[in-house]
Amino acid sequence: MAGGRKSKPAGPAPPSRTLVLDNGASTIKAGFVTDTATDAPRVVPNCIARDRHRKTFVGSELEKCKDFGEIAFRRPVEKGFIVNWEAQKEIWDREFFDDKAPQRCDPSETRLVLAEQSNSLPALQLHCDQMVFEEFGFASYCRGNGPAFNAYNDVQAIFQTPRTPDTTIDIPAEVMLLIDSGYSHTTVTPIVQGRPLHPAIRRLDVGGKLMTNYLTRLLSVRHFDMRNDPYIVNEMKETACYISLDFKGDLEKTWKGTRGQRSQDYLTGAGIAKDYVLPDSHTRFHGVIRDYEPGVSAKARKGAVSTEDILTLRNERFVVPELLFNPSDIGIRQPGLGDLVMQSLSVLPVGLWPGLLANIVVVGGNSLFENFIQRLQTEILERVPDSCIVRVARPEDPVTSTWLGAASFAKHQHVEKLAVTKQEYEENGAGWIVRKFSAGLGVES
Repeated sequence: MAGGRKSKPAGPAPPSRTLVLDNGASTIKAGFVTDTATDAPRVVPNCIARDRHRKTFVGSELEKCKDFGEIAFRRPVEKGFIVNWEAQKEIWDREFFDDKAPQRCDPSETRLVLAEQSNSLPALQLHCDQMVFEEFGFASYCRGNGPAFNAYNDVQAIFQTPRTPDTTIDIPAEVMLLIDSGYSHTTVTPIVQGRPLHPAIRRLDVGGKLMTNYLTRLLSVRHFDMRNDPYIVNEMKETACYISLDFKGDLEKTWKGTRGQRSQDYLTGAGIAKDYVLPDSHTRFHGVIRDYEPGVSAKARKGAVSTEDILTLRNERFVVPELLFNPSDIGIRQPGLGDLVMQSLSVLPVGLWPGLLANIVVVGGNSLFENFIQRLQTEILERVPDSCIVRVARPEDPVTSTWLGAASFAKHQHVEKLAVTKQEYEENGAGWIVRKFSAGLGVES
């Protein structure tokens, strides 16, 4: 119409290449996505490490380390949030921007999709957005809720739901309850149509780090002083620990017995005790778990094979991951995972309960503990009405599941609604971006 307002000129075309980052506290999951292909993600240690010889390893350089005794870590992520950008920038530069970077990219021609944890502080979000545009100079950027990205995976395929060839796959999933148990903490996130229901998100401050520290404390009291060997203890935890389906019964089997008398289960190991051979940094760079040898003390085995340091693990194997379900065992005044799920559901309409309980997906490294799925399902079944169907499933690779969801999101039309260009950042400022990402997708009419 003559004399009408001029239309706003079209902005630059979106970048054809997207760098997807799930920037976890323990590891970074990173890979590129284009319109035609999705790279397999690389899992990179998110730390700067220094060994006893004062040699420094940044990110994926940790793979070159052969001696993990007394190694010290500097981690840019604490309690799930990036708090040390000096260290984070050094890791990102090493992995993505240096001339010899394994996944080198040009930020000025790349979109960044970054997964963040729920309920981050606005000041941390503001700092993150400023770093992305002002320090790294990405052409386009989208910061989204990490747990919610899992809705962009094929959720029903995770549950192995029978389908006909003409069945339409819902992307994002219509409704799901996402439990993410990682290095820093464990969160429960109800998700509807790809949108996290923020008032119902619940967090438990028990994660891989706390469990490793607890195992370190137990071993230092009962066996060797392992306080300077967090990497070795963490490896031990991942290899030997499991979730008990009968905690009281297993505790009875590992009881020594009365004074001067050893119980028969304690002497035989009762199928629970295992021997863990510590690495020696010369011929063996990683620990090895073995079946327990009844009747032979650890000191006798050390005398017979002087090259081996052996720890016999008994109730340490299951009391450590039990903290996920009973954090009060070590004085943490928070509900266990079963109660946490019920707290999350209690603030939602009862009409949503059947859909959420029938689509519980667990991700994160702690979900790899043996019996985790069975125990969680049992805990929830004890608390919900009998009429509710409870299904709990774990993706094939729970560590990279959030990244795969974010990669699927990067190809979805929703990314165009949320992504911000560098030009928009310069025009509107960092505060506007924080508000836009906080609003998310909004509510579809």
